[in-house]
Amino acid sequence: MKGLIHIYCGDGKGKTTAAVGLAVRAAGHGKRVLFLQFMKDGTSGELRVLADIPGITVFPGEKGVKFAWSMSEQEKEDARTLQNKRLKDAAEMAEDYDLLILDEAVGTCEAGFLDKDVLCSFLDDKPESLEVVLTGRSPGRELSERADYISEIKKIRHPFDRGIKAREGIEQ
Repeated sequence: MKGLIHIYCGDGKGKTTAAVGLAVRAAGHGKRVLFLQFMKDGTSGELRVLADIPGITVFPGEKGVKFAWSMSEQEKEDARTLQNKRLKDAAEMAEDYDLLILDEAVGTCEAGFLDKDVLCSFLDDKPESLEVVLTGRSPGRELSERADYISEIKKIRHPFDRGIKAREGIEQ
């Protein structure tokens, strides 16, 4: 079966949740899944559950991740190096999996912490049967042109806009 490319994008809540759902579905059918997070702190609850499901390998984000606006130039350079290494590592492991989820790869590219040309080259040359999911807000033309599925999750209303912080077990 030919593997396709999915993008779950937009400003609404649920992009990672949709990717997690696909990971669970794939594992339920005996598929091997690699779930890799970029620029997230690796503490969200779904990662604990995913890691316990046979067939799913999780590489969470790094603890202590900061927002780009709060990073020094050296921290930004270190983050770029780390995120590009994570993509390179995932590309090297891709042949061992049926589904690769690159959670927040879109946003990491848009923020300049992940080399978009390297990501596009990987997508162009990925193993034939590998299904790939990218999540993040605004994929841009280069990524969108490579996608077979693009699902936009649009925010209509969100508690954060009323000052309600992320709640454990719901948004985290």
